[in-house]
Amino acid sequence: MMCKNLLFALLILISFNGFAQNISLSEKAKVSILTCGLGPESYAMYGHTGIRIQDSLNNLDVVYNYGAFDFSTPNFIGRFIKGDLQYFVTYGSFIDFYYNYQVENREIIEQELNLTPLQINSLYQQLNYAVYSDERFYTYKFIDRNCTTMVVDKINKIIGQEYIKSDQTNLSYREILYPYMSDFYMKLGIQLIFGAKVDEPATRLFLPYEFKNALSKTQVNGNKIEKSDSKILQVTQSEIPFNWLNSIYSLLLVLITLVLLNKKWIKISYFIFAGVLGLFFSLVGLYSLHEEILWNYNILLFNPLLLIFAWYYKKKNFQKTLFLGKISLAMLLVYLAYMTTKIHLQIVWPFIVLHFYWIGKIVLQIKKSKLARG
Repeated sequence: MMCKNLLFALLILISFNGFAQNISLSEKAKVSILTCGLGPESYAMYGHTGIRIQDSLNNLDVVYNYGAFDFSTPNFIGRFIKGDLQYFVTYGSFIDFYYNYQVENREIIEQELNLTPLQINSLYQQLNYAVYSDERFYTYKFIDRNCTTMVVDKINKIIGQEYIKSDQTNLSYREILYPYMSDFYMKLGIQLIFGAKVDEPATRLFLPYEFKNALSKTQVNGNKIEKSDSKILQVTQSEIPFNWLNSIYSLLLVLITLVLLNKKWIKISYFIFAGVLGLFFSLVGLYSLHEEILWNYNILLFNPLLLIFAWYYKKKNFQKTLFLGKISLAMLLVYLAYMTTKIHLQIVWPFIVLHFYWIGKIVLQIKKSKLARG
C-alpha cells in the first residue's frame, strides 16, 4: 500500500512538473520584476532580484530566482573565494516568496513589464527550461554574473536588444557599491580587498536597486517598459543607533593608542600584520578567479615588503631598514597620489597617516644616527 501511495505521489509530481513546463500562458499573463530590500547578511546586503509570472486563467503565480546557492557545497568558502561556486535558478510560489521576505523584514517592490503575450510566453518557457536543464547552474561572479545580471540578460534577450542598461557610467562600480555598506569594518575590509576592476565605469547593471531605477527609465520603441510600479511589501526599518565601536572613531582610537605607547615591539607587530595582509592580497589575486580582486593596488599601502622591513628593524640592521623604509615611503606616495580620486580614501587615510609617520620617523632616526656617527 505504501509503495502504491509513493508511486501515486511521484506521478502527481511528474505531472505537475510537466504541466509547469509545457503549458502556454493565456492573454491574461503578466511578468513583473521583484526588487527585494537589503538584509544584514553579507549575501543580502545589496538586495535581491526575482521574476514573477502570473496567469489567473491558469492559476499560476510563481517567482524565478537566480540567486540560490547551497551552503552544504563541499569547500563552500574556498570555492566562493576562488570564484567557481555554482549558483542556480529555482522557482516557487509567490506566496512563499512573499512570506520569506516578510519574515526577514525586507521590502518588495514590483514592476510589471510592458511585454506582449508572445514575449511573456517565450520568457516563461525559457525560465522553465533553465530550471529543468543543465542551464540551471551558473558560475557566480560578483559584478558580471549574479541574480540581477542574469535577469537583465533574460529580459533584454526577450525584447531583442540591450534596451535595459546602466545609465551611471559616469560612476565606478566602487562608487555605486560604497553607500550600501553601513557596517564600517565590513566596508573597510571589502574596499581593501577590491582591486582595479571595481574602479572601472559601471557599464553593467549588477545591483537590484540600480536595475529597478534603470527599468523605470527604459523605453522600447518609444514606449516605457515599466507598466506599473508598486511597493507590495512595506516594512518598518528601525533606525540603527550610532555605534562608535563600529566606526572610524574606534579605528582612530586604536591607532592613536599604538602611537602613544611608542613601543618598538608594537611597531614590529604592526608591520608584520600589514605585510601579511599585503601578502594575502597578492596571493588571493593569483588564486581567485574573481576579477574584482585582481590588480589590488592596496598592496602599496599594506606592502608585503613590510615583513622584511620589520625583520631588519628588529635585528637593528639599519642599512637595510633604511633602504626598505625609503622604498615603502615611495610606494606610499604613489598610493596616496592614486587614491586622491578614490572614494575609499575617506576610510583608509588613518593607515596612510600611520605608515607615513612610523616609517618616516624610523628613516629619519636612522639618518640622524648615521650623521651623528660621522
